[in-house]
Amino acid sequence: MGERFADTAFTNSYEFAQGTGYVLPEYPFVAPPELASGQAGHHPIVIVGGGLAGLTMACCLAHYGVAAVLLDEDNTVGVKGASSRGICYTQRSLEIFERLGIYERIVAKGIQWSVGRTFAGRDEVYSFDLRQQSSYSLSSQPPFINIQQFYIEAFLVDRIRELGSVQLRWSNRVTAFEQDRAGATLSVSTPAGAYQIRADHVIDASGSRSPFRAWVGASVTAKKGDDRWCIADVRFSKHPPVERHTWIEAPFNENRAVWQHLMGDNVWRIDYQMAPNADPEQVSREAVVRERLERQFGADCELEIVWVGPYAYRSECVDQMRHGHLYFMGDAAKVVSPFGARGGNTGIADADNLAWKLAAVVKGQAGPALLDSYHEERHEAARQNVLVTNRTARFLRPSGPVEKLFRDAALGLARQYVFARQFVNTGRMAIANPYTRSSACVAGGGQPVQNASFQWSDGSEGRVNDLLRWAGGHLLLLLFGDIAAPNLRRLRDLADSAPLRCVQVLDLDAAPDAAEYVRDPHGNLQAACHVFGHAWALLRPDAYVAATGETVDASLVDAVGNALGAVEAHA
Repeated sequence: MGERFADTAFTNSYEFAQGTGYVLPEYPFVAPPELASGQAGHHPIVIVGGGLAGLTMACCLAHYGVAAVLLDEDNTVGVKGASSRGICYTQRSLEIFERLGIYERIVAKGIQWSVGRTFAGRDEVYSFDLRQQSSYSLSSQPPFINIQQFYIEAFLVDRIRELGSVQLRWSNRVTAFEQDRAGATLSVSTPAGAYQIRADHVIDASGSRSPFRAWVGASVTAKKGDDRWCIADVRFSKHPPVERHTWIEAPFNENRAVWQHLMGDNVWRIDYQMAPNADPEQVSREAVVRERLERQFGADCELEIVWVGPYAYRSECVDQMRHGHLYFMGDAAKVVSPFGARGGNTGIADADNLAWKLAAVVKGQAGPALLDSYHEERHEAARQNVLVTNRTARFLRPSGPVEKLFRDAALGLARQYVFARQFVNTGRMAIANPYTRSSACVAGGGQPVQNASFQWSDGSEGRVNDLLRWAGGHLLLLLFGDIAAPNLRRLRDLADSAPLRCVQVLDLDAAPDAAEYVRDPHGNLQAACHVFGHAWALLRPDAYVAATGETVDASLVDAVGNALGAVEAHA
């Protein structure tokens, strides 16, 4: 029946040192039907990996009512022995989770924050309130919520079960992968034996040690740094402000950097930058960890160490995120330093991007060429996130005397002058990446749309996500201002021939021309769509603008065609 199924590695390259740890849910193994039949099953979509990206992908497909199978080699969420991991979830991710139906669960467990403060020594040299920035100000979701990653994953598992459509197969390890023109074949090992499964599309969300890279010969652009850190997840009797505090030169950490966040369960995440040649085992010892914490919070502070894990940063990105029937996603596609929360959040965005496209293609509502735009859009985002986080890493640990001189000068100026505080780089906080090179977007397209509010025709409040849910996975055309009778007829014809829903958007007192209309009394919806005055915006199911325009003409028809992969990609 194939090789014996082995238990998953306890730490997945993290080193558990001390602490009471976290209790993770466990899911039962259910023998797949292929074992009984002896025949290879066939499924349109197979997802490999039940982490943050894979489960988000599965939940998105279930949201669209598309059948899929998810294979995970473990029987739980998180990583045994390193289950805290990512904690900062961006407004964009929260908007996606709201659309999927798990946002309220995250709010109930997590910690909201928008203020960050940065210190050099004992001097505050930079601060921000993300609520005051236009990239965050229109959404109904907060700029950030801190919550342990395994909670998000468990919420996604529960929601997938509620929605149906997607099978979750625990303790199913993929051991081989082959593809031909018709599809792909995966060999799978389980505690009850081995089997094969065929798929039209395979999503690799198996993490940074993905075997699929070797199986398809994927090339990777990588950079390994020598910057070492040690996480301490702690409960203690003192309660600092619910803000993101960072120190570039912390006097209580040998003038090295420190991060401080509050997350769910009243647990604080403290990240300590270590010496480049630090011994991971030594810096993770309970006595050493307690000494560091007491230097920061005082010897009188009562401590409970929940989890400790040392790690080193690296950055890498596959050069192609699509290889035939295979799509790389999340850490399998790229690994970035966590500065600015651009790690796990980008995997969530990968899933949101690919899911609606696969759903449209599987349902026959879009052309296969649309799937090429996944690489175009998300690879551009990955490269940008690698660039931004590498700059932060170099600011926090200069690679030479010239970079150290620049940092010292920036900190010196920031202590005296407000204008210089923009030079202080402890992480450019993640926002939704724009798409500038996508064949699926034309004039005015490629911009993210915040989950802004508006009024339904009956005066009740609605949000962009409500409109997207109402559109049911179709494109959504928002027309701002009056619509002439001839244009109404053209729009009806277009909506009859394409997966498109149309809505007129009016100010508070204007009379409607269309049967479907909403009101935008404060202009939030129009601002979120990046248009002004009498205009239209074509929105995709992932809350991105596909195109904008001013008149209902051939350019709108072309934009719909591009957004559905029905028009040849332009140069």
